[in-house]
Amino acid sequence: MYQETNNQIIIRPHRLSWREKIFFLLSGIVVSIPITLFLSALGQSFYDFLPVIYTEVITIVLLAPFIEEFAKAYPLFYRYSLSERSLFILALLVGLGFGITEFFIYVFIYEVSFLIRLPGLFFHAASTSLVAFGIIRNQPIRYYFLAVFMHLAANLMAIFDQMIPVMVVTFFTYFLSWIFYMKTTERYLEPE
Repeated sequence: MYQETNNQIIIRPHRLSWREKIFFLLSGIVVSIPITLFLSALGQSFYDFLPVIYTEVITIVLLAPFIEEFAKAYPLFYRYSLSERSLFILALLVGLGFGITEFFIYVFIYEVSFLIRLPGLFFHAASTSLVAFGIIRNQPIRYYFLAVFMHLAANLMAIFDQMIPVMVVTFFTYFLSWIFYMKTTERYLEPE
């Protein structure tokens, strides 16, 4: 949004409405989850001949971080007149929508403990915000790989039941998200 006054243009960043916030929260479910399921199924078809432990490692440790971080970041490229902070908040909401869905699947279908899955719910919000920060800084690939690395590390520790290292990675991801949030401003993002 802009306003012209005395031959000066004043640009005011777009303010997020509740409808937009809900839209991005839901896009974490409606857009990111189907993309993840499709790409995961496609990837699994390539290694049906491997022993179960290898398929678990390939699926959970290698494929899931790349696929999930891409799927969660995808709705963020639908950006328009936003401030850095607004895009960051939308990323948190997309990741939270994804995390909520994954939380319900693990807790109610796979019967994993509520307490074990709770940090993962917020992990997805934090890791998606890392990618958003990369979009803000015009370095999306670099920060995408950072999010993938954090996700890969957490998943690797989780499949070997190393919960303390999983929590360290998870909380470090939260910390990075907070640091990056503090570096965002209400500066208007220029469309490319």
